[in-house]
Amino acid sequence: MLDRSEVGKRGYLNEDYRLFHPKDTRALKLGYHYHEFDKLVFLLRGRTSYTIEGKRYLLRPMDVLLVSRNLIHLPVIDGSEPYDRMVLWVRREFLARYSTPEADLATCFDLTARRGFHLYRPRGEDRLRYRGYFEELEAAEKDGGFAAGVLADTCVLRLLVALNRDVLADSGRGEAGSYRFDPKMEEVTHYIRDHLAEDLTIDHLSRTFFLSRYYLMHRFKEVYGCTVHQYIRQKRLQKAAEDIRRGVPVLKAAEEAGFGDYSVFLRAFREAYGRSPREWK
Repeated sequence: MLDRSEVGKRGYLNEDYRLFHPKDTRALKLGYHYHEFDKLVFLLRGRTSYTIEGKRYLLRPMDVLLVSRNLIHLPVIDGSEPYDRMVLWVRREFLARYSTPEADLATCFDLTARRGFHLYRPRGEDRLRYRGYFEELEAAEKDGGFAAGVLADTCVLRLLVALNRDVLADSGRGEAGSYRFDPKMEEVTHYIRDHLAEDLTIDHLSRTFFLSRYYLMHRFKEVYGCTVHQYIRQKRLQKAAEDIRRGVPVLKAAEEAGFGDYSVFLRAFREAYGRSPREWK
């Protein structure tokens, strides 16, 4: 089946976690998207790359890709061979439930986001070890026997504990040739995320980075899979949503995220999250 997480701008997850095992035999044209939950992609077979916040990862079989919540990402699939992968969605609430002050299970996602490098490439026998984790979880989710839910939870936790240990021990830089990125566009996006409440028009950005309007718009779309305007709006919405969740008043959250018109913010928020800011809170 087609992984619905790779269709449209967002996916929804109402349970603690969900595992997919999609196998596609044709090239797919998928748009950029993001999620309120974290996601793992484990490639079994296929020629594909994955762009996360403008950085393009060139995947190999048995690679693990960690896609932290709210990061804009885009898979690019080559249809010359089947695209077979396992995808795990997991909610932060589930991670928090089993975390301790000394061991936060969200560390692997937060750390890769801070590093700006989202690929973990197992070596040697570890490649089969990770395949075993995913296959055990897949079997557990199909198990209808005694304490099947507990068994599936255990499989997810076993995978996450192993991944956290390995990501913490990894340098987080990756090997040469494992990814591509445009340093100038990365500068632009860092500036955007640091100045969401300020003027972020194309004219302002092009003057700030000494780029022509045409080059900035076209190169950004080429690298990120979305327009500059779409990227800015999404980052503003994400900031507002996080602030509202933390208890910041809705109007203040909208202003601090860069929305000068409250009615525009409300329409954009409903479109992105399927509910009003107050319902979200």
